[in-house]
Amino acid sequence: MSDEAPHKIRLVILGTSLFVPEVTDLAEETGRYAVCAFVENFDREKTRRPFLGRPVIWIDDAASLVATHEAVCGLGTTRRKGFIEHAASLGFRFARIEHPGARVSSTSSVGAGSVLSVGVIVASYTRLGRHVIVNRGVLIGHHTTVHDYVTISPGANIAGAVTIGEGAYIGMGAIVLDRVTIGAHAVVAAGAVVTRDVPDCAQVMGVPARVTRETSTDATTNGSAREH
Repeated sequence: MSDEAPHKIRLVILGTSLFVPEVTDLAEETGRYAVCAFVENFDREKTRRPFLGRPVIWIDDAASLVATHEAVCGLGTTRRKGFIEHAASLGFRFARIEHPGARVSSTSSVGAGSVLSVGVIVASYTRLGRHVIVNRGVLIGHHTTVHDYVTISPGANIAGAVTIGEGAYIGMGAIVLDRVTIGAHAVVAAGAVVTRDVPDCAQVMGVPARVTRETSTDATTNGSAREH
């Protein structure tokens, strides 16, 4: 593992997918973390060669890093839950990554393992759960609750007093009006305008957003790192 920047927190990132380089940049640009390695749980062949110039470690071999490193998951989809739970069972503590270009109200809270990208604004009295991904330029209004394992894609605008259930996925540029509830494992399509509550395990799209099909919790809680 790298010995650079001993004053920084050593970090391992779960995954080797397309979103992982983005999370790597965000973590290192905080000035608090040094990314030392990546952890793989799907394709053991990936452990044979470096990724972004750093070693790739099979999940079952990562326990040796628990005492000296924190972890964060680099999967942008809500399939990350199983991977995270496996790492937690090994004893990993999870970092919270907030880019310096993000603004979080002092009255709001962000759970462990969550990642906030550049240009994110979180208004007052809002709670983000654990392992939430909040991508570039997302706006989240006051008195909103975002539960664990939610993914909010770039440019989404979440109004005030909204509730987003566990494992939900909010697509790029979606708008969620105030006092709306998005159910657990629901999917809001890119560009949708959500004007009323969305049931659990439903996909909605359009303006205004309407239910187009049911989703499966299996699709959003799968523990493998198959993301491209």
